[in-house]
Amino acid sequence: MYVLVVDDEPALREVLSQRLTSWGYRVATAGDVPEAEAVLQASEPDLVLSDVVLPGLSGLDLLRRFKARDASLPVVLITAHANVDAAVEAMKAGATDFLTKPIDTATLRAVLESVRSDQRERHAARSLDEALQEPAAGGLIGPSAAMREVRAQLALIASSDAAALISGESGTGKEVAARTIHDMSSRSAKPFVAINAAAIPEGLMESEIFGHERGAFTGAVSSRPGCFEQADGGTLMLDELAEMPMALQPKLLRVLEDGRVRRLGSAREASFDVRVIAATNRDPMAAVNDGQLRSDLMYRLNVFSIVLPPLRDRVEDIPLLTRHFIHLFNQKHGADVQAMRETAVERLQAWHWPGNVRELRNVIERSVVIAKHGWIEPSHLPPHIGTSRTMSQALELPAHTTLAEAERLLIRTTLERTGNNKAEAARQLGLDVKTIRNKLRSWALDG
Repeated sequence: MYVLVVDDEPALREVLSQRLTSWGYRVATAGDVPEAEAVLQASEPDLVLSDVVLPGLSGLDLLRRFKARDASLPVVLITAHANVDAAVEAMKAGATDFLTKPIDTATLRAVLESVRSDQRERHAARSLDEALQEPAAGGLIGPSAAMREVRAQLALIASSDAAALISGESGTGKEVAARTIHDMSSRSAKPFVAINAAAIPEGLMESEIFGHERGAFTGAVSSRPGCFEQADGGTLMLDELAEMPMALQPKLLRVLEDGRVRRLGSAREASFDVRVIAATNRDPMAAVNDGQLRSDLMYRLNVFSIVLPPLRDRVEDIPLLTRHFIHLFNQKHGADVQAMRETAVERLQAWHWPGNVRELRNVIERSVVIAKHGWIEPSHLPPHIGTSRTMSQALELPAHTTLAEAERLLIRTTLERTGNNKAEAARQLGLDVKTIRNKLRSWALDG
């Protein structure tokens, strides 16, 4: 860091110059404001350390002039006659700090180190902003090799019209990836429709997919197109494919093969032109082996396969993702957060992110709302963030715990760790989502 020392006493200038040089700083000196302005014009220092009492124009005049030229330039004022009013005036004018003579060496060094750290973080934030200006596929942000590979795969898939199967843990961005393929494809001007098989009651699933005519079943008071008709000409995303009822899967396969769909209660078939992208938070072959997904349906959709990595395996992407979300939530909440402290980013990178990018997004939104302006400090993060990524996931059971009680505790603990995401909890426990829902209902009935 390059420091400009301004003082009319040559001996003090020399002492400060030698001390700062010994600490690793580059130093220039000036005896008054005009001389300091000449240095500023010629070499642009990173910090100005100036006496308040100078011949002619004062240190406060220097502060105002320098701040008018560059509001971000740190200026630290020094005086032998400190008083509260002078300090308040200096701070109002934009002084970074206000020191008194004789200068305490430890205090001076701490001030300089603080400024250097702040400038390093500002430079890092600017670098991240520049990186965010580079083209990125649909918000799938990150410089990691894994994300570069994902973006290349998405571009390749988008250049064709074939079906694709996206897999990855909950919160890794499967819908973002599907929407990216759509936006990069020749279908981008047509609809993008996404349905989640895990979120639709089994009794309504067939109607959601195929549509229905009025009177087709109790409660069908009007006709409604299914998702294939809604997405005609565009892209249909079938999320959580492995949660689709087995009885419905052969019907879906037939529609995919024929390119024709019949609404419930109708005798007429309608053709459609839809590119289908399926997604699952389970390994597709494991879902087939477990009897949750038909192999013929999986192979029909798995023309292209893409696996989204969990956030814990690409922590080098967290700084850029964090910067992106800060910009996003500044706009949403009318905040003015500049960036996140390195110490806070380090805590984010130490967390194991069971909820992946979705969880990170929520953490940054919370932090922006709390901080409002300035920098996000470690204290603005949720208390649990920063626990070691290798934190123990062991579940301690009290003595004499019954099997039923252990099951209840395990499921509830897993739900807490996944942010009450039943599909992700089911994946981690190797269970069906319906099993977890049934267990929760039974426990509610049991009180």
